[in-house]
This record gives sequence, structure tokens and C-alpha cells, in this order.
Amino acid sequence: MKDLSKVIQRPLVTERGTDLREKYNQYLFEVATAANKHEIRRAIEHFFGVKVTDVRTLNMRGKVKRMGKFSGKRADWKKAIVTLAEGDSIDLFDNV
Repeated sequence: MKDLSKVIQRPLVTERGTDLREKYNQYLFEVATAANKHEIRRAIEHFFGVKVTDVRTLNMRGKVKRMGKFSGKRADWKKAIVTLAEGDSIDLFDNV
């Protein structure tokens, strides 16, 4: 992927993500499935102005769901766990 604006799709706000943020200064993001760790690192550093020390990625499989007698599958997606340098932080709720 060449366009950094398409790498990060949204931040993930979960209980596990909140624990990781408080204990280890790690943030969760949903990213494009074609993005690699180097592109994720560059996008986070570019858009949030922080220093990234580590990026871990997970490919999440979409769940099979049913609606009555019809079944379907949700889309597969990729999750990134980004560790920031000591003293850096990302304010996800700046306008709330």
C-alpha cells in the first residue's frame, strides 16, 4: 500500500485495549488487510506525531452468522497492536 491514509481504518476501543493502554502504552487499531508492519508504523507516526517502538499484527477471521435459515460470513479483517515510546500517547477522545 502506498497511500498512508488508507492504512489505518479506525481505533479499537475495548476493555482489553484500555488495559493495554494503561499498563503497556499499547493501542489497538483496525488496519487494511494488505498493510504490513512498516506501513502501519509510518502511518501512526505520520498522523499522530508519536514514536512507535513495536507493531504486532493479527489476521482476524470473520464470524459465520445466521439470520433465520440464511447464513452468511462477516468480512475478514486485520488488527494491529502498536506500542509507543515512553512518554508518548495518543488522545483518542480529544473532542468528547
